[in-house]
Amino acid sequence: MSDLIKEALDYIIDNKKIKTVFQPIVSLRDGSIYGHEALSRITCESEIKNTDMLFNAAGKYNRLWQLELLCRTKALEAAFIFMIPPYSKKLFINVNPYTMHDETFKRGFTKDFLKQYNIDPKSVIFEITEKNVITDISSFKSTVDYYKSQDYSIAIDDAGAGYSGLNLISDVHPHFIKLDMNLIRGISTDRLKFALVKGMVEFSKASNISIIAEGIETYEELDTIINLGVQYGQGYYFQKPEEKIRDVDQSVLKSIMEINSKKNHISTGFTSNIYIRNLAKNTRVVSTNEKVNAVYEIFIKDHDCLGLCVVDNNVPVGIVTKENIALKLSGNYGFSLYKNKSIKEIMDREFLYVEYNTPINVVSELAMNRLNDKLYDLIVVTENNKFIGTVTIKDLLQKTTELEVSAAKHLNPLSGLPGNIIIEQTLNQILMNFSEYSVAYLDIDNFKAYNDVYGFEKGDRVIKLLSDILKKHRNDLYFIGHVGGDDFVIIVGKCVCSDYFMYIKREFEKDVLKYYSNTDVENGYIISLNRRGEIEKFSLITLTCVVVNNAGYNFKNVADLTEKLANLKKTAKQQLKILS
Repeated sequence: MSDLIKEALDYIIDNKKIKTVFQPIVSLRDGSIYGHEALSRITCESEIKNTDMLFNAAGKYNRLWQLELLCRTKALEAAFIFMIPPYSKKLFINVNPYTMHDETFKRGFTKDFLKQYNIDPKSVIFEITEKNVITDISSFKSTVDYYKSQDYSIAIDDAGAGYSGLNLISDVHPHFIKLDMNLIRGISTDRLKFALVKGMVEFSKASNISIIAEGIETYEELDTIINLGVQYGQGYYFQKPEEKIRDVDQSVLKSIMEINSKKNHISTGFTSNIYIRNLAKNTRVVSTNEKVNAVYEIFIKDHDCLGLCVVDNNVPVGIVTKENIALKLSGNYGFSLYKNKSIKEIMDREFLYVEYNTPINVVSELAMNRLNDKLYDLIVVTENNKFIGTVTIKDLLQKTTELEVSAAKHLNPLSGLPGNIIIEQTLNQILMNFSEYSVAYLDIDNFKAYNDVYGFEKGDRVIKLLSDILKKHRNDLYFIGHVGGDDFVIIVGKCVCSDYFMYIKREFEKDVLKYYSNTDVENGYIISLNRRGEIEKFSLITLTCVVVNNAGYNFKNVADLTEKLANLKKTAKQQLKILS
């Protein structure tokens, strides 16, 4: 058998029976493609059934270098068609640590070698798998440092699949950590996996290392890892490996944006502005004809399951709690009496269900008004009377408390919008994760003069007017923040100029006239003291909007971005003064 494997290995390498397929690595903030992983596939019938088996055989028969060279060359040849500028995506290439450490590899994988494929080293990320044990870590670290100095980036692949990963990460200090798919599979219901990935995300923030979650296959997995703060994702949910490069499906982009919108909305809003849909989990349901003993088995096998919803054609008709079914089946004859009956005969038909767009503060009040014996029962969430999920009383109260605390700490009390702390955090996120973005700075003109004439109370009403207009258009905008006073910040996930926000400017400047006297509106100005104590005519309130984006400009940090905005605002104000 070993001779057949060796013959198959030699045939594949000598006849170049390898092709490259690409799988996208997607930003979990805006759905843009960050890069592609190049994966090798065998193109002939063979005793060697897959690439894992192929590389194991190459290691055994001392042909690893030739195989990796073949795979690498095929990957670069295939990548050539889509890496030509201005295409700016990254190419992730798997490299065995032993091969990477080899002097032949160092001499071969040079800038001149890449130049023939029109690829810059800055676009290449070496993926080092954790599964391969590295014996001489000191020498290997020197090798990694060498490649970093040549502008290559480093990713630790399959983190969580081996046992030396933390040491490897600590020693190598990679640019990326790719979480093994086994950590991601079922993370939405596995508390231990959830805790492990949450810890990795916190580590990534402290170490400035980006996380890539591999093997995402379901919406629930995507939802969980986005809410944990993972920056990038890869897996069949986005796209299977393919020879041709194509965009991610619009349905996937929509899912990413919806989850992010929900996450941002929950983390920065009041309970009266958050719908119960944002907390609902798509939990297991049973049909009305399910036998009692089968339902009881579900509770026995899943200790975390405290209740189930019973549905008829996806319409909720009752709930069953672990406590109540256990009570029914207890006693000398309970189990014998009920085990073969349909669950509809013992389910609770009087349960709390609410439509998906009910504010959580309303749901909280309804839940707390239930009888004591039903106080902790599931809350069923529906959309047009169809089941979409459930909410536990624990999750409801926990989120309500979290939102109120967050609101007290981070929201501007006048506008109800996120303040400076959340603004800065969000700006940091877009700088790190968005391939395209624009940041607008809005400032109310002649606001001080208005305050001096009409008073601070009416001045607050003007600020509230602008914040209400911005909230009304929330669906068009990624983020809205209130810096303080009459200054606001807007973020959108694409490159635009100030004209993009003209509809907000027009609406505000039209509506703000209601806050002036008829005489002042007719005159087109108000009279007040200027900063030198002199009487001066001031134009009516208008709105200045300046915008920066990352089209052709790479902001180093938040300070760099805000400085650019401040300079643009200063220039705009000077021009306004000249015109007036």
